[in-house]
Amino acid sequence: MGAQLRVYKRRIQAVTATKKITKAMEMIAASRIVKAQRKVAASKPYATELTRAVTAVATGSNAKHPLTTEVEAPTRAAVLLVTSDRGLAGGYSSNAIKAAERLRERLASEGKEVDTYIVGRKGVAYYGFRERKVEDSWTGFTDNPAYADAKSIAAPLIAAIQKDTAEGGVDELHIVFTEFVSMMTQNAVDDRMLPLSLDEVAKESTRKGEILPLFDFEPSAEDVLDALLPRYVESRIYNALLQAAASEHAARRRAMKSATDNAGDLIKSLSRLANAARQAEITQEISEIVGGASALADATAGSDK
Repeated sequence: MGAQLRVYKRRIQAVTATKKITKAMEMIAASRIVKAQRKVAASKPYATELTRAVTAVATGSNAKHPLTTEVEAPTRAAVLLVTSDRGLAGGYSSNAIKAAERLRERLASEGKEVDTYIVGRKGVAYYGFRERKVEDSWTGFTDNPAYADAKSIAAPLIAAIQKDTAEGGVDELHIVFTEFVSMMTQNAVDDRMLPLSLDEVAKESTRKGEILPLFDFEPSAEDVLDALLPRYVESRIYNALLQAAASEHAARRRAMKSATDNAGDLIKSLSRLANAARQAEITQEISEIVGGASALADATAGSDK
């Protein structure tokens, strides 16, 4: 076997092995998307009703609370960035990071300092490589988050919004994550968690034809809001983590499908080159045999003379 043919065969074997791996990863990601979608759908009713309850308490009282009160001149904001722990998901993490960078620039243009909190090793690595300060980070669960993970993330953010800015607190909480739209579409979005925009919630309820419920507050509206604040932040973060997980699986499935298809195309191309090399080798061998036979015939004819 010629050297060139051996090279092609080794490359075909290597690409075939890679294709098997990417195909398996594609199938695993596809199976996990369905579970992630179910979790997203299951979390929405609780988050929706909790938002309605908070809005009802805020609109039905004159309570001043970080959950609903706009600061006249905000000077500091916290941004929670949700990325992935693993790669091989196309532009999933990079798109979320770009959205966070745009949000950071917009907040800076408004005269606000930005405290960054990160979920996922990809985001941590991005900020670490650029030696940027990160207030806190969490890793190890982005592809399958639990509510306990959302609680651990929410704790320092709630503490920051409850502090005065002079003591290291913030006036606003923002979150950047990848919203799951469909199997083929996932959008990196930024959303302000706190203070809650009551006007937007009221407009959304009016658009849907919903009526905000009426409540009696005991012992007071402030105490009710204090109790609802951690639940609200946790539910928003949990829903964002679930959507991000579904988006990560969808992006990885799409990336692995593309890699599998490309590997198949490369195998076909290498197979054609290997066949051409084999044909060239056979042709050369035939030429050598014919040339040898001709030389032998000429030598035999010369000796007969």
